Amino acid sequence: MSTKICALLFEQSGRVWIFSALVLISFFPSVTTAADSLAEESDFSQATAQAAHEPTAPVYQLDPVVVTATKTPVPLTQTTSAVEVITEENMQRRHSRTLVDALNLSQGLATFSSGGPGTNNTLRIRGGSSAQTLVLIDGAIVNSATLGEFNFGTVTTDNIESVTVLRGAQSMLWGSDAVGGVVDIRTKRGTGDPVARIFSEYGSYNSIREGGSFAGQMGPVDFSATLTRWDMTKFSSVNYRRGATERDAFRNWQASSLLGVKGPWDGRLELAFRWINNDIDLDNPSTFGGPYDVFKAKSTGEQFIYSGSYHQPITDWWDQKITLSHAQETLITQAGDNQRSITTGLESTPGAFNNSDIRTKSNRIEWQSNFQIGKPLLLTVGYQFREQRGENKGTFSEKTLSSNAGFAQLQLNLFDRFFATGGFRQDSYNSFGDATTYRVTGGYLIKETGTKLRTSYATGFRAPTINELFFPNFGNPNLKPEKSQSFDIGIDQVFWDKRVTLSAGYFWNRYRQLIVTAFDPTGCAPFSPFGFCAQNLGSAKSQGWEGSAKLVLAEGLPYMKLLDLQGQYTYTITRDLESGARLPRWPVHQGSVVLTYQPIAPLSMTTTFRYVGSRFNTTGDQQPLPDFYVINLSASYDITPSLQGYVRVDNVLNRHYEEVLYFGTPVRSVFGGVRVTFDLPMSKTSSPTDNS
Repeated sequence: MSTKICALLFEQSGRVWIFSALVLISFFPSVTTAADSLAEESDFSQATAQAAHEPTAPVYQLDPVVVTATKTPVPLTQTTSAVEVITEENMQRRHSRTLVDALNLSQGLATFSSGGPGTNNTLRIRGGSSAQTLVLIDGAIVNSATLGEFNFGTVTTDNIESVTVLRGAQSMLWGSDAVGGVVDIRTKRGTGDPVARIFSEYGSYNSIREGGSFAGQMGPVDFSATLTRWDMTKFSSVNYRRGATERDAFRNWQASSLLGVKGPWDGRLELAFRWINNDIDLDNPSTFGGPYDVFKAKSTGEQFIYSGSYHQPITDWWDQKITLSHAQETLITQAGDNQRSITTGLESTPGAFNNSDIRTKSNRIEWQSNFQIGKPLLLTVGYQFREQRGENKGTFSEKTLSSNAGFAQLQLNLFDRFFATGGFRQDSYNSFGDATTYRVTGGYLIKETGTKLRTSYATGFRAPTINELFFPNFGNPNLKPEKSQSFDIGIDQVFWDKRVTLSAGYFWNRYRQLIVTAFDPTGCAPFSPFGFCAQNLGSAKSQGWEGSAKLVLAEGLPYMKLLDLQGQYTYTITRDLESGARLPRWPVHQGSVVLTYQPIAPLSMTTTFRYVGSRFNTTGDQQPLPDFYVINLSASYDITPSLQGYVRVDNVLNRHYEEVLYFGTPVRSVFGGVRVTFDLPMSKTSSPTDNS
């Protein structure tokens, strides 16, 4: 299928696709996550269906199914990759508002906020850059076509069922950008009788959150849908402790839906939709005379994410799945009217170059076919077309990157004890040519002791972004892709009927042909009159240790219905092999602890502790940032089965710290809210015999 044909397919069918989705939503007010057999965590869906008003079994009792690691459903106990699943229940326990709140407690990850909710907040895995992390929402690739990264700061946890984090190079299955790993976000799937929920929250910084949702299942149709709003003022993007006086506002609307329809012969159709509208006032952290407290600077962003998939078993040994997705984003930035340096006090007019109007689109078509060869072997083959378009109005016109890829993977399962995977992938790009990647993994499960050994080795690549290729006076159309090698080995151990789960591992990564900004008047002459341009000159490495523990300290005792402790620690050594310096914003030490205490059924309390070691804000070991730790508390009480009240206290000890140099972080903050759940006057879920 050629690039032109695929692009035409998306453009001509775009309106029909939107109209069809809206018609379906008008009859079934929702949109779904993943198929029965291909749901990322189907067990988690059932366990959290009534989480708003009835305590559920702890996560340690579940054995979720993971799809992201192999693109086929595999029990977590048989997965040979380094993977972590963050469930809806995890996020509800901690009352996480944004995905960043949930992800910054995970091992092997680094997330840093540039000034509070809504501002730029990217994620890095195992020493990689933010552009080397592939992010999917319901199968749609949402990495920016111009920057290569994804801003997690705009996405709330509303209507999200699970987030799967896959660490290590994954380009063999997922293609470009999956150099450090993959973050797979899934919208909640409706189960059980239809119910509706509303919530309202108020707190520090004049923060107001409110929204509603409904979800459920009626016969062959399941659905979920959510609409939320969040407003906040009095939070300065540049740290107010450094002298910033203007308070910046944040406004966010989000809607999401997921619709699933059971087809003939165990087929399943899924349609997903997500809309994010974000307005935030900005400051300028520039070190050239700044940082600046900027007045009336603003960023307005809007994202539309559509995806659809159909999974159909053909025989008992052959099934197929096709996925289509489209993600588009508009980001308009206004430089502001006036700015004041918080170091010198001088006032000036922001440069017009800070004004921008960026439009990006990402399209993906993937066909996948799975063949069960006898009992031990599963062969997966597939084809993917990926297209990214981007333009910066007034700077450069629309540019297009596209690729066609084929991949094959073989999985081996012997006696549910020995597991192995091996596969390769060939990508062909219109900008630089071909890229070949491969991956092999292995694992052995000792059922008698609950011990699993696992290891993997893989190669990865990241294609140059549109900015790196075409931005005026900087872009270099001769760039080659970044390349990587990744290795890890680990052990997972469970004790006492899964009441204790321990995990430890070692990882190693090597990055080559990294795209960096270089001063080379001769080499950059065709592209830049200033002598600076993007070139493949960088190389780096990272290595370290990861460890995690989950312990059920008490359960089912008087005034101790549940006492649960979870913790993780990551030790990461990074090096720029050209300069010998550490990679920017990567701490050597980081860890977190989550303690949940449920004395009685209606009451639940959670304490989170996050520690981040010292690091450097930029390259060359410049702009050092000290270590910090933050403690947050949250509690909820089920007043009735349908009414819950909750409170959350962030930064309990009122610590003074910065995640990114010059940017503000919350002082001690208090938020409180209520959630109400009620049944919808609709038909009850059909029994299995009704569907036969």
